[in-house]
Amino acid sequence: MVLHPIEAGNFKLDGGGMFGVVPKTIWQRTNPADANNLIDIAARCLLIEESNKLTLIDTGMGHKQSDKFFGYYSPWGSHNLKDSIEKAGFSMDEVTDVFLSHLHFDHVGGAVQWNKDHSGYEMAFKNAHFWTNKNHWKWATEPNAREKASFLRENLQPIKEAGQLRFLRDNAQVVERASDFNFEVFYADGHTEKQMLPMIQYQGKTLVFMGDLLPTTGHIPLPYVMGYDTRPLLTLEEKAYFLNLAASQGYYLFLEHDAHHEVITVKQTEKGIRLDQAFTFDELFN
Repeated sequence: MVLHPIEAGNFKLDGGGMFGVVPKTIWQRTNPADANNLIDIAARCLLIEESNKLTLIDTGMGHKQSDKFFGYYSPWGSHNLKDSIEKAGFSMDEVTDVFLSHLHFDHVGGAVQWNKDHSGYEMAFKNAHFWTNKNHWKWATEPNAREKASFLRENLQPIKEAGQLRFLRDNAQVVERASDFNFEVFYADGHTEKQMLPMIQYQGKTLVFMGDLLPTTGHIPLPYVMGYDTRPLLTLEEKAYFLNLAASQGYYLFLEHDAHHEVITVKQTEKGIRLDQAFTFDELFN
């Protein structure tokens, strides 16, 4: 197995939305905002190279939306999904599986693209199966009013219509071995229903793809919960459980949305769980 971090593009989100009830005077110490109150966000995906599979975890938001849509998210930098996969030594067509932590637009948007004449959509990974779970698919395709703007039909229905949609078996535990994959999955329900976070054994370490359970290092303190979460009190419980586990077991946390930190560890302190060390992916594994 070989892992490759994939930078699918940077954008910005409202700092208040990202930190919920935490005052700006506190959260801006770790996540400084611009004049529009926006903070830097990454769409950092992960490519898993194995002898018989090439699995991409998440896809970023893609490029098919309107200029008006992207105007809300202020894309910045030069990263994009296709170039990053090619930099790792592969083409989009070689990807066999796309594992989606959840189906919000900034995690699944890159799965679907315009066709050549912009008359319709096509799959960006034409030879891949796209993996979610039945509970989350139902949640995303029959969205509540709070999340409706995050679950976009043009990101979801083309996957089903192409016949490339696959479901993991129904989970019975918080941490469960993923059917069809060589890793375990931590299921979290606070941000959205049945978010799936891969826990990968790699070079003697446990690397956990954190998705939206821990967006950035600034979200490590337990009350720092996103305003976007559908069940914030449940997120609080899930973060406490997982971060205590990560500290005691020495997990390495792969941050999808932190534009300035790729991998971190956490530790117990008198003030609770706090940042221990931060690494680039290459520092740890190359």
